[in-house]
Amino acid sequence: MKSSEFNSENTNNWAVILGGSTGLGYATALKLAQHGLQVCIVHRNARTQMTEIENNFQKIKEEGVELLSFNIDATNVEKRQEVIQQFVDKNISVKVLIHSIAKGNLKPMLSDETTTLANDDFKITIDAMAISLYDWVKSISDNELFSQDARVVSFTSEGSQKAWKNYAAVSAAKSALEAITRNIALEFASKGIRANCIQAGVTDTTSLRMISGSEELIEHTKKRNPFNRLTRPEDVANGAYLLCKKEAAWINGTIIKVDGGEHIS
Repeated sequence: MKSSEFNSENTNNWAVILGGSTGLGYATALKLAQHGLQVCIVHRNARTQMTEIENNFQKIKEEGVELLSFNIDATNVEKRQEVIQQFVDKNISVKVLIHSIAKGNLKPMLSDETTTLANDDFKITIDAMAISLYDWVKSISDNELFSQDARVVSFTSEGSQKAWKNYAAVSAAKSALEAITRNIALEFASKGIRANCIQAGVTDTTSLRMISGSEELIEHTKKRNPFNRLTRPEDVANGAYLLCKKEAAWINGTIIKVDGGEHIS
């Protein structure tokens, strides 16, 4: 195994990435692999996407680390238990848990032309994009798989506080995710776990392109951002890496903005 700052004394430390096959999750997985963490990616992708996904995974392996991947629904209780059991069998020590699940409903609240948000749309979105973080933290903790000074990092957005068209369900989920992360920071501190959110700037990902009016949002962001560009997945990955370093041990229960100053104007 590749030695690193995260693997002192030859410990078997891993990063578990929920939603790590593309976008922010993948960029973070690659970054942590470059610094020697073994990587487990839990993702949900169709067969038609797997050629690209496998190419991404190969880049992680080329960093000299071990890679496990599970193409499953991370919100499914039985599937989660199966993954956790493999962690137990392999004696995996979870140093980092990254939550980057993007499974949200982007329907309007009011429309004469298309289906509108229903109660179940909110429930499915909040369960996938928020409550699943707690489910995974609790399962890993109950099985005593977290390493000493473990880190939990979740990805939120400015949409948790602002109203964007067709974003109501995801906005509610991001707000819930922030609240859950704060309470993990409080209640799991006794286990040595630090938990924080990264509020990424507007990033050109597949998820962004699914939002109604994304082109206008992209152009507005470029004008608004002090550096006149969008946030890149690598920018967010760098922020996550910094939060995982030992020097960040006293950062807990907060929201770190990684957006080049986008939020200040």
